Amino acid sequence: MTQIPSAKTLPSKDLTPGEGRSAQGELLRALASVVLEPPPLCHAALEALGLAALTGAEHTAAFVLGAAPYAAIYLGGEGKLGGEGLDRVAGYWRAIGLVAPPEADHLGLLLLLYAELLDAEAETLSEATLHRLVHVRETLLNEHLWSWVPGYLTAVGRLGGPGLSDWSRMTLSALHREARTIEQAPLALALRSAPEPISVETERDELLDALVTPVRSGIILTHAELGEAAATAALGLRAGEKRYLLAAMIDQDPATTLSFLAEHATSWSRVHEMQPAIGGTDPKQWWAERAGETAKVLARLHTRSQR
Repeated sequence: MTQIPSAKTLPSKDLTPGEGRSAQGELLRALASVVLEPPPLCHAALEALGLAALTGAEHTAAFVLGAAPYAAIYLGGEGKLGGEGLDRVAGYWRAIGLVAPPEADHLGLLLLLYAELLDAEAETLSEATLHRLVHVRETLLNEHLWSWVPGYLTAVGRLGGPGLSDWSRMTLSALHREARTIEQAPLALALRSAPEPISVETERDELLDALVTPVRSGIILTHAELGEAAATAALGLRAGEKRYLLAAMIDQDPATTLSFLAEHATSWSRVHEMQPAIGGTDPKQWWAERAGETAKVLARLHTRSQR
């Protein structure tokens, strides 16, 4: 197949249209730069996109503390960096003949790789090579981007001001233009092989693990949302990992915390349902059902906690 530049040479800041580069590819490069580069390095990309500048604090709050942009967190069974979720994406890089970078599942790098594949398609003169490139690109989109990015972008859009929310909407729109052209793609492997959803019989420790693991619960919880819920319920919390915070909230006021979580899961089920539709097997239904099941379980646990 046409040679694709290695990860080390994938551009992240060059927004000047070059020969053979599609407008869509340039758009994806600019969007990738925003998530890859902290201010002021991403300001050129934001300006090119017509978006408001981000402060360093906003960028860190969104992409470091609030919603880290790694597929493993959202598709991996542990809900953490690395592990099987990273291995799955790294395997894709190797399968197409590239050296997988250490952060192979980073959204910015995946967007850049997608842009390079678009360029390779535009430049090839071989019909057979074009067919292979299209398959490689659609696999990247179906398995490692559209399978988790719509929900992730929704979470990011809730975290900050207009710069972040507009970036999230623009990124979702750009990927949707690509995803809606795929008509026969199966549900992503990470979703087909996901752990079972929680039940009312799920033990406390496993429940806590599942609630901070999106592919188990169908929801995304951020530190900011937990902090707001704790403040509303007048619960005292100290800084810590989300699982630790959840455990502290449940220990202090199980009924109120479970009620908040049930409402949060119900909200996420609606969020998934309202994501833009695509052809083929649409993952939004899988996510909506997973979040809906979590909401039902949490509602039953809330009722049980009041007895």
